[in-house]
Amino acid sequence: MVLLQNVSKLYRLYRRPADRLRELLPRARARHTDFWALRDIGFQVEKGETLGLVGPNGCGKSTLLQIVCGILQPTSGRVVTLGRIAALLELGAGFNPEFTGRENVYLNGEIMGLSRAEIDKAMPSIESFAEIGEFIGRPVKEYSSGMYVRLAFSTAIHVDPEILVVDEALAVGDAVFANRCVRKFQELRERKITVLFVSHDLGLVKQLSDRAILLLNGRIAAQGAPNDVINRYIGLVLAKEESKNKKDDRIHASFRHGDGSSEILGVEILNARGEAATAVTGGEPITVRVRSRFHQAKSDPMVGILIRTRIGMDVYGTNTRLERVRLGDFQPGDELEVDFGVECWLTPQQYTLTVATQNADGTSHDWLDDAVAFDVVDTRAAAGVANLRAQVRWRVSR
Repeated sequence: MVLLQNVSKLYRLYRRPADRLRELLPRARARHTDFWALRDIGFQVEKGETLGLVGPNGCGKSTLLQIVCGILQPTSGRVVTLGRIAALLELGAGFNPEFTGRENVYLNGEIMGLSRAEIDKAMPSIESFAEIGEFIGRPVKEYSSGMYVRLAFSTAIHVDPEILVVDEALAVGDAVFANRCVRKFQELRERKITVLFVSHDLGLVKQLSDRAILLLNGRIAAQGAPNDVINRYIGLVLAKEESKNKKDDRIHASFRHGDGSSEILGVEILNARGEAATAVTGGEPITVRVRSRFHQAKSDPMVGILIRTRIGMDVYGTNTRLERVRLGDFQPGDELEVDFGVECWLTPQQYTLTVATQNADGTSHDWLDDAVAFDVVDTRAAAGVANLRAQVRWRVSR
């Protein structure tokens, strides 16, 4: 069980280190500004409950987890934890880089209060789950970030914690490891282990959490059912983007490149009712609308779309040339709107949409990676990414 009552965390920010000393002099004026990383945080996590924390960078999520673990002390308020805590926080914390992976497992286990015999018993399971092979006997400083987090996560879940605290660990591992961790979270839930975790993967929060909390500017902005909290978060993000776009009409993407001979002005996913949507139902007819403006004369350009999973795996892509649509000739200032209509038979999870305008030879005018994120929701779960809606027939012969 974890209980927080009116927890706040204050940091004093100084423009330069010497100001700390000057402030101590008699009759010296204050030379700092107050920054409240957390303000009046209160919630309770019951035994066996999984709580997901979401919010933008800098909202206080990691600070909150460190306070729960006892790494930081709150400025005010009360924190009560009942049970052994295992934590996987920022990469690099907890392991000695000069020690081997195996030595670090023993060190962390002993810090958690396990005997040597208990760690010996757990070691085969830890090595099997981490799957880093012979590197278990190499110094941790030689590990990649992925290898590091595999071993750290494996250690944390195999020291028999009663409370597991995880800060964005799954973002580092590959897809296979991420799926293995998801299954482990579900196993921990069945074993009534209390879990607090931070993730920017909203689909993962929906999948794993019993309850979610949205933090904004160090305060709780919403808490309750994961779907409701995430919808509130998405709504706030969209409102912020709309406000930003009034000042900057350019679309923002994780990576953008091209020769600039045309520019993508807008990307929308429209649901079956023709409304802009960030979540669609499995099998629902949707329209991907791409608007662009030409800055140079072009003949027979292409417009393309690409859907990817949250881990970057290509799911489906097409363009006007593959669909045998010739767009014709364009002059500077001409604007083009292209609609791609598809039936969204994807499994429930989060996806991103990449869009591009291109020359006939495939070189890009404007390419926007992950320009739009959207969720697919469905009452019918399925593995993989394509929901083929299998029809099952069966018979008995005696």
